[in-house]
Amino acid sequence: MNKLGRGQRDKLQQFMSITGASEKVAVQALKSSDWQFEGAFDLFYTNSNVKSVADTRHLEELYNRYKDPYADMILADGISVMCNDLQVDPQDIVTLVISWHMKAATMCEFSKPEFVGGLQSLGIDSLEKFRERIPFMRAEMKDEQKFRDIYNFAFGWAKEKGQKSLALDTAIGMWQLLFAERQWPLVDHWCQFLQARHNKAISRDTWAQLLEFARTVDPALSNYDPDGAWPYLIDEFVDYLAENGVFQKGKLADWSYQH
Repeated sequence: MNKLGRGQRDKLQQFMSITGASEKVAVQALKSSDWQFEGAFDLFYTNSNVKSVADTRHLEELYNRYKDPYADMILADGISVMCNDLQVDPQDIVTLVISWHMKAATMCEFSKPEFVGGLQSLGIDSLEKFRERIPFMRAEMKDEQKFRDIYNFAFGWAKEKGQKSLALDTAIGMWQLLFAERQWPLVDHWCQFLQARHNKAISRDTWAQLLEFARTVDPALSNYDPDGAWPYLIDEFVDYLAENGVFQKGKLADWSYQH
């Protein structure tokens, strides 16, 4: 501790407070990640020693707290109670990250294996630890690869059981939620275009390709290739933007964008 700078000492105390790690473990995790919180959290929570700490009996108690009285699952009412306990809004994107960790098959549902397995993988065996992990899970949205994984997970999670496609209203809600985290200046235009011209369910291919489009094509569309292998819907979107004067000669008419 004495050899650390003031900023490093502050980070160490914060890391120990959030994770409950010992000073030795916290220093090791932070040093290994060049004193970056995100990398240090990853190292700490993916360490197999942390996973083994999760007490199955306590997880069982936590599951039973939220379990539906008429089914061996956690359903919407139980998730509402869980969110209240965690002091997060049910519409907060961190609930999607929680569901991703639990590998939940369906929105607003957790089976017992999903709930228990997800919390075990995070080293959580109490409500207090669950609350402490929320900042870590929120920070995961800033990691590009994790964001991509969560984005792709969201399609299957949000669609109706037995359906191959995602209902348009649901897809638009999810896009607005996700792209609020990874700012894409064209998201509102995209949603307006879908409502005006498409008005149909969204395929998995369109869902996946839109993220690639948002990641790789400049919002002013200066590097858009009309001969590229984009789904027809994205090509139609580009035409829609041109027709509505949203961009002109490689410049956005009504958006400012910073890389």
